[in-house]
Amino acid sequence: MEEMLIKQTDEIMVSTEEEAAALIQSFKDKAGSEGYEIANYSSTHKEKKSKGEVIDEYYIVKITKKWC
Repeated sequence: MEEMLIKQTDEIMVSTEEEAAALIQSFKDKAGSEGYEIANYSSTHKEKKSKGEVIDEYYIVKITKKWC
């Protein structure tokens, strides 16, 4: 039997909410031409803290691509 990729989840770190939205849109734009569909996507705001202070902020974009 031939092996075939049917689903893939990517997690990508970006700096801002605007970058997260742009990244999701770029995956949506490429979906048809690259032969997959977006099954699910999300972005989550994360903070790194040290001694109660926020020292770094970023977003994790999670995109699930599905091939039929």
